[in-house]
Amino acid sequence: MVYTISGIRFPVVPSLHVSSLRDDRRAASLPVFLRKNNFSRKILAVKSSHDSDSPSSAIAESDKVLISQDQDNSASLTEQLETPVITSEDAHNLEDLTMEDEDKYSISEADTSYRQIEGGLGSVVSVGKKVKIPSDEAKPKTIPRPGAGQKIYEIDPSLLAHREHLDFRFGQYKRLHDEINKYEGGLDTFSRGYEKFGFIRSATGVTYREWAPGAKSAALIGDFNNWNSNADVMARNEFGVWEIFLPNNVDGSPPIPHGSRVKIRMDTPSGVKDSIPAWIKFSVQAPGEIPYSGIYYDPPEEEKYVFKHPQPKRPKSLRIYESHVGMSSPEPMINTYANFRDDVLPRIKKLGYNAVQIMAIQEHSYYASFGYHVTNFFAPSSRFGTPEELKSLIDKAHELGLLVLMDIVHSHSSNNTLDGLNMFDGTDSHYFHPGSRGYHWMWDSRLFNYGSWEVLRYLLSNARWWLDEYKFDGFRFDGVTSMMYTHHGLQVAFTGNYSEYFGMATDVDAVVYLMLANDLIHGLFPEAVTIGEDVSGMPTFCLPTQDGGVGFDYRLQMAIADKWIEILKKQDEDWKMGDIVHTLTNRRWLEKCVAYAESHDQALVGDKTIAFWLMDKDMYDFMALDRPSTPRIDRGIALHKMIRLITMGLGGEGYLNFMGNEFGHPEWIDFPRGEQQLPNGSVIPGNNYSYDKCRRRFDLGDADYLRYQGMQEFDRAMQLLEEKFGFMTAEHQYISRKNEGDKVIIFERGNLVFVFNFHWHNSYSDYRVGCSTPGKYKIVLDSDDALFGGFNRLNHSAEYFTNEGWYDDRPRSFLVYAPSRTAAVYVLADDDDDLEPALSDEAEPALADEAEPEPVDP
Repeated sequence: MVYTISGIRFPVVPSLHVSSLRDDRRAASLPVFLRKNNFSRKILAVKSSHDSDSPSSAIAESDKVLISQDQDNSASLTEQLETPVITSEDAHNLEDLTMEDEDKYSISEADTSYRQIEGGLGSVVSVGKKVKIPSDEAKPKTIPRPGAGQKIYEIDPSLLAHREHLDFRFGQYKRLHDEINKYEGGLDTFSRGYEKFGFIRSATGVTYREWAPGAKSAALIGDFNNWNSNADVMARNEFGVWEIFLPNNVDGSPPIPHGSRVKIRMDTPSGVKDSIPAWIKFSVQAPGEIPYSGIYYDPPEEEKYVFKHPQPKRPKSLRIYESHVGMSSPEPMINTYANFRDDVLPRIKKLGYNAVQIMAIQEHSYYASFGYHVTNFFAPSSRFGTPEELKSLIDKAHELGLLVLMDIVHSHSSNNTLDGLNMFDGTDSHYFHPGSRGYHWMWDSRLFNYGSWEVLRYLLSNARWWLDEYKFDGFRFDGVTSMMYTHHGLQVAFTGNYSEYFGMATDVDAVVYLMLANDLIHGLFPEAVTIGEDVSGMPTFCLPTQDGGVGFDYRLQMAIADKWIEILKKQDEDWKMGDIVHTLTNRRWLEKCVAYAESHDQALVGDKTIAFWLMDKDMYDFMALDRPSTPRIDRGIALHKMIRLITMGLGGEGYLNFMGNEFGHPEWIDFPRGEQQLPNGSVIPGNNYSYDKCRRRFDLGDADYLRYQGMQEFDRAMQLLEEKFGFMTAEHQYISRKNEGDKVIIFERGNLVFVFNFHWHNSYSDYRVGCSTPGKYKIVLDSDDALFGGFNRLNHSAEYFTNEGWYDDRPRSFLVYAPSRTAAVYVLADDDDDLEPALSDEAEPALADEAEPEPVDP
């Protein structure tokens, strides 16, 4: 008896029958390395010499192995190569330097020289059909040269005081670049490890390879051989690469059926263990079982998803809708890729966002980790569906013109020894640093050794895999601060002193890995976007690698959300306008940022969303339009809109919102979990494995009888305003007023003038607003509009004419009415053509036709 899950087969009782074809499929003891093929592609494996006390360096002194393949993948040969030695040098005499005003620095033209890298993997025969997606132009597949790495000093001369460290960092990056070119044929080839390791299907059979230098013996086991560890024993080369070739069955069928469970059984220094292959493309937890099982995933051609739509071009300004597939249903359940595709993507498009960032894609055995304790890095989470269904989701997003960004986790790995990489070959120094350096005490997870050649291959190939196979449009790299420092940013207050960034606490290996990853992504996928989650403010983070930078397109501006929580704990009269503006604008010159008022972090249980900070339990009883409001609700709705708009207006060149926060989602996120007992004996209570708080009540934002809808419509109006005027990426920005007495902030961004009155009861008639351009202004967005749950105190038909004369350091000004707790955006009347219909189009009912929503439970 078998049951199926999306084509994956799980025998309830393992069959005792052994196929009569087994003796015909392979010789009893086929030698792994038979002969040398002079025309085969070179692949390098490294035996790292790192230990927990070794200093940060690019690559440890190591042994390398050459793997060659013949035409049918049935044999390979190893030979030892001359070992490139890259030694670590300490960066001494780093002087303290405080961050200065960066506005005075200008950037030089970037080095645009590139070198073509040859592709191709020689003997690998692909049985899959490649589909060419139509596009306007072919994307060049080039990896940029390392360059000179000196332009960072032109951009910020303050960096010269730390030149020894920065030049050492760039030297390690350049040297590693050269070593990969010399021994691997370049980053292009090096980053296709998934075409050499794991399961490789050819015309004649299946080759399985695994790097496990700590193992004493290894065998491939699974449904296909009845889990017999003596049936398919693997051979090891002297550098720890295990291999076996399984020829096709006599009828030509593959030796391992699609959907079969597979594992590798190894005798290790820690004992005999069964592990999911490190390069597995799919893994599933069968009902009633605790461990996951690796799945041999090779569907027939007719079942493979064929992409139909080209990937969108990178927009000038990013408006990102952060999401989680599993918790994207209004119902207390784990949602699916298919439901997200059909129900949530159209909502995101209609809200006006141009990118969707999806969390928890990489397989993670512990659902409550929010996807951050990854166990299988190449496998999309099976909780939500199959790989083909994920591809369908991404293709649908592309049809809607949405970029799809993946929340990728290369900062750490689950410490799960059953399902993940931890102790994979029985040692703690396999993929990770040994000892305490390889363990993150706060996250209870393992830390990669970015100085290991094979770890670099694994992670770079992983990044490429998601872009190549699934057509993701880029990444948000998680936990980059933790990667870049040996203290992981824990219990460290970054003050802006440059010695905090460039010293012995910097993990140069990790920074160099990030530089290589950005080179790879931007070289082979020119339209791809990379965003780094960095709270430290590392200088050069978002400057090109050729200029000496780390290479990210954007930094996630994490300090803004923290500042809003700090402010919301204060009384209104204690809010400092200058403090708000400083936090929103405190970013490095020429380094782009993605701003957000709140993300998933602020929505987790134990914290509060902005809406909950503002309105608390009143949200449960006073959000219905047929009931009287309360002062707390009125204040909360007004400030919620203002906080979002000023964050988008001043905070960065991109904007992010976590799903549901656009309408002030009333509930926190609490993943299903049981009671947990800590080593010290204390107990953390669970929630009886409930999914009630692990969902998104989109029905509340769509309900025309609830105040949530007005907050949602305001978010949509913000996105459409930015779409039309592109103010986030406009070069012109000028803050003309930060008045602490009036509680007023006024600034220009692009062609727009923003007026914020944060005062709790003072409204101002004939309030003078400085501006640069003469003419007639009109309101283009008003947070007090009745459509957005406001009090309609502004006249949208009014015209505002400028007067000559300097005011607030502006050459002209006009007079406005600024009601309390409102934000209004003004534009020259000539620039406002056709915006009003766009803002009001289909705005009145809801974003989707859904059943009547349930009331919120108190």
